[in-house]
Amino acid sequence: MTTARTRVVVIGGGQAGLAAGYYLRRAGLEYMILDDQPAAGGSWRDHWPSLHLFSPAAHSRLPGWPMSPSSQEFPPGSHVVGYLSAYEQRYELPVRRPVSVTAVRRNGSGYRIDTTAGSWSAEAVINATGTWSRPFWPTYPGMRSFRGRQIHTAQYDGPGTVTGRRVAVVGGGNSAAQILAEISTFADTLWFTTRPPRFLPDDVDGRVLFDVATRRARALAAGDDTGGVAGLGDVVMVPSVRDARDRGALRARTMFAALTTDGVVTDDGGVERIDAVVWCTGFRPALRHLRPLHLPTADGGIAMDGLHAAGEPTMVFLGYGDWTGPASATLIGVGRTARYAVEHLTSTLT
Repeated sequence: MTTARTRVVVIGGGQAGLAAGYYLRRAGLEYMILDDQPAAGGSWRDHWPSLHLFSPAAHSRLPGWPMSPSSQEFPPGSHVVGYLSAYEQRYELPVRRPVSVTAVRRNGSGYRIDTTAGSWSAEAVINATGTWSRPFWPTYPGMRSFRGRQIHTAQYDGPGTVTGRRVAVVGGGNSAAQILAEISTFADTLWFTTRPPRFLPDDVDGRVLFDVATRRARALAAGDDTGGVAGLGDVVMVPSVRDARDRGALRARTMFAALTTDGVVTDDGGVERIDAVVWCTGFRPALRHLRPLHLPTADGGIAMDGLHAAGEPTMVFLGYGDWTGPASATLIGVGRTARYAVEHLTSTLT
């Protein structure tokens, strides 16, 4: 099969990949976006139906074009999917899908990108694959013997299968709080966290978080660290979470020690019967396709020099979280790091 050629291959066609495409288009660099989804929208296509943004539409945008107003203060995921699809069409971004990247290998001074639709040759790669396809499951004694249902955030599609049951929700972040808020209206819930959840003030949403992340980015550039968003708290009080709090449903308990066949052993040695566990325990970067490169590692992750792998200035990472730029995993934040990434590649490749 013939190998297609381009200057830059963007792996991933979600919000980070589209933001990269916007700036690559402006820079005049030839590029192609490879996406494994069947249609536009990135991982937002797979999120649970009741998920909402943490910011109003006016403050949830990719570079160049605002998100259209939503009928709700905090737009639902379906609104985001529509926006990303329209954004892709507006800027005529060259996205090939569904195409899964199986491996990236060095090819002279560039890279060969092997995919389910053939191979590509490129001078540079922007990795924008996100984390959704790599849910993290912790290990606890008794997980294999528990006879109830266990699902991860990535598999949660609504409360229907647990209605009327006793459900343990595990995790202290936004996903856990939103899912608990929804399930608690249909089932008896227990909330377990490894440390007490930290709730943001009711008037703090994604707009404030982005401003804090921006100030941190400036502080880091000046050799200081303000702590950023992490210093404020973990859980944004969107309407459903505020309602759950007011109903008394947000009572977190210390993480259980083990599972039994039909329940959990609590930290004090007691036993709670449960029918299901929802593990809201986060994700890891989806980077298996880079294993053939044997990139240098640090602290269990890829060693970085700014936005690119250490020693590999044309292997760029975008949109995975703070390690690829403050707020880079958010709609409004990814544009800033996408611009920096493309500016870096423009100067490196010319």
